[in-house]
Amino acid sequence: MARVTFLPLDKTVEFDLDALPYKEHGRPKSLLDVAVNFGIHLEHACGGSCACTTCHVVVIKGAECLNEMDDGEQDRLDMAADLTLHSRLACQSVIEQDGEVVVDIPDWNRNYVSEGGH
Repeated sequence: MARVTFLPLDKTVEFDLDALPYKEHGRPKSLLDVAVNFGIHLEHACGGSCACTTCHVVVIKGAECLNEMDDGEQDRLDMAADLTLHSRLACQSVIEQDGEVVVDIPDWNRNYVSEGGH
């Protein structure tokens, strides 16, 4: 089983990786796909196509469960606010193995959503 916790929302979801339906937001089994599947709002202005940074998250735990970052994601992340060594784009961060993943949605992203930014 895969388990993902979205902070600071403190929402945790658990699911079978092989049974997760693809909701067509980001890559299949990406953190964004998981969020959409479980009704967790995670901004993704470009629809999850790696063309913006609004789905920027910081991986607190479980990076080993995720795919390696490719050049396209790395180039896009260079434009993200509050970039850290553990930053990822949720639309590109695919869960490849069972385990526990904890991600934090940065303050600027939460403010962007609450202020109705697009």
